[in-house]
Amino acid sequence: MLAVVDNEEDSHTRATTNDWLPLPQRSIQHEDRCHLRFEDSRGRCRRGGGVSPTWVAGRHRIVFLVRPPGVYPVASDTSLMIDVLRQGSYAAGRRVLDLGTGTGALALAAARCGAASVTAVDLSLRSVAAAWLNTRLHRVACRVHRGDLLGPVAGERFDLILANPPYVPAATGVLPRHRMNRCWDAGLDGRMLLDRICAEGPALLSPEGMMLLVHSAVCDEDITRKRLADAGLQAEVLTRRTESFGPVMRARSAMLEARGLVEPGQREEQLVVIGARRVP
Repeated sequence: MLAVVDNEEDSHTRATTNDWLPLPQRSIQHEDRCHLRFEDSRGRCRRGGGVSPTWVAGRHRIVFLVRPPGVYPVASDTSLMIDVLRQGSYAAGRRVLDLGTGTGALALAAARCGAASVTAVDLSLRSVAAAWLNTRLHRVACRVHRGDLLGPVAGERFDLILANPPYVPAATGVLPRHRMNRCWDAGLDGRMLLDRICAEGPALLSPEGMMLLVHSAVCDEDITRKRLADAGLQAEVLTRRTESFGPVMRARSAMLEARGLVEPGQREEQLVVIGARRVP
């Protein structure tokens, strides 16, 4: 069965059943901000995959996406990135790289926004399989590579690099290798992967290239801009959205407060999309 889960809390939320979506598909406006998953009759997420919305022609259209267990679902940070991608026409005619592709949702969105070519990379074998299958199910030409961030495409050049990496501060500085935690854990300050992307990504940009990154302001957007500036890029926040903490952030709220990453009693975060270009 297909469940429409309204008002998703954040990138790390649980699903609860609010409504049932009959087939054939219907259109969903952006403000609905829905997240779709397969659920059983008791409202529990099934361990087989999911269905997620993506942008098409200015509206969300329900698109089937295969999502094996352990693969990051399309969530509010993905939706925010796709919104920016669509409104800014950043992908049109460009060679696009999607880092940490997950289900391939951003790669699909870039292709539907007119990208000249799309390449997707993920370290997770299940994510690579999901992205490969999803792009082919939707007849989108996309190269999908398995590897550590930029390693599989070293030496290539891209006009647009998209990144929605793990960015949630974790209990340790060791990145998990398995289970769902690998989809969001990013070291003590949430920046282990963000800092690498900021440092290594610019080398793969064409002279007129651009990077789009999405993450929580808990990770400090000013640090992201500084890291990008150190790498020769001029960065700015293109948009932001306030979201309530989901289960992962709520469970870690005491730890985040103790580290000074959030204010006492804070139970909201801002998601930011940062755009960066080479300094003229």
